[in-house]
Amino acid sequence: MSVQSGRAVAGRVLLRVEKDRAYAAAALNAELARHPQLDPRERALATELTYGVLRTQAVLGARLGAFVSRGLDKTDGAVRAHLLVAAYQILLLDRVPPFAAVDAAVGLVRAERGAKLAGFANAVLRKLAAGGPHLDKAAAIVESAPAWLRERLERDVGSDEMRALLGAAGEEPAVGVRIRPGHALPEWLEQAERGRASPLARLTRGEGDPRRRAGGATSFVVQEEGAQLVGLALGVRPGERVLDACAGRGQKTSLFAERLAGSGELWASDLHPAKLEQLVAEIERLGLRPPRTAAVDLSVGVGDLPGGFDRVLVDAPCSGTGTLRRRPEIALRLGPDDPARLAELQAKILLNAASLARPGGRVVYAVCSVLREEAEEVVARVAGALAPAPFDAPELAALAGETSLRLLPLRHGTDGYFVASFVRA
Repeated sequence: MSVQSGRAVAGRVLLRVEKDRAYAAAALNAELARHPQLDPRERALATELTYGVLRTQAVLGARLGAFVSRGLDKTDGAVRAHLLVAAYQILLLDRVPPFAAVDAAVGLVRAERGAKLAGFANAVLRKLAAGGPHLDKAAAIVESAPAWLRERLERDVGSDEMRALLGAAGEEPAVGVRIRPGHALPEWLEQAERGRASPLARLTRGEGDPRRRAGGATSFVVQEEGAQLVGLALGVRPGERVLDACAGRGQKTSLFAERLAGSGELWASDLHPAKLEQLVAEIERLGLRPPRTAAVDLSVGVGDLPGGFDRVLVDAPCSGTGTLRRRPEIALRLGPDDPARLAELQAKILLNAASLARPGGRVVYAVCSVLREEAEEVVARVAGALAPAPFDAPELAALAGETSLRLLPLRHGTDGYFVASFVRA
């Protein structure tokens, strides 16, 4: 088995996710970029194996553990990764013969860790292949999620949406792009599926990175559809003073720059200066007027940021439970106390950022979480300082009178988000 096969790539990515706490998407993209010669089928296999193992790791580990006397968690990390990749193929992929999965994993272990551990892998996987029926994929995904997380997701969004958020609803989520005003769309994008939540969204499936296709330099910005709606919810108008308070790398900031169309004043702040540098570079690449920036820890204070903003977006750091179907590694890292801990941080950031809005100014709070600790309970925490107000954005006109929104995969076709609208008194 080639050390540059899809199975090998998946094993290396899984090891990085475990050992370095890397994000799977970034690690997979980097690994695939290192091997541009990989056949498209091998690239697709690497992607399926990486995300499939992460979503079903607990169940796969339990089945493997029955044949590992000292415990799977005590096994060499690279060997464990290849065992999990093989177990996923044996137990969940009908199209892969078990002997092929076993032979591939044993060959990779031999190449990376030597003959002794290859013999160990061979013995474990042959017992696994002979030792039981296939698994139901959706059931394995749900069962692999931590019990506390399953229970809270079901509590807050119901059983069906819980399963969809975990990636157990079947179809892989689409890659969303945001079309840009004043730019001609390439033919492939004109024909692409339209989003259900954002009028600017076009959706692609199974076609790799859209930025490599026609129009990728200017016609659109890669941005998940729900994130587009979060930005639109702020309702930016030309001539206004706008603050993107937790801007990250600036996808929403670029939307605000487009809406301002060279007028008004745009600021972007973030805890990490490196992200702000990337933000400015991206906005300049898009031919937009760059914002003024400030690296600020808004959980502590407002730093050098000015006041008097007409509109402020607080897209706060959160548990990420709304993105589990794309980032299954999050479920392996969260603990039951994390949502409440993060809610305290979110409330501090929201109050500090909102203090920079002018009286009567609009503030939108958003998280890519669906848990009520980070949603309604944060709204309750800031009730003394901020008054809930109906959304002031034409794209959310259907929510007339509503002051908050929870976006969900089945209902809206997006990742999971909570968005709330306020007016500063």
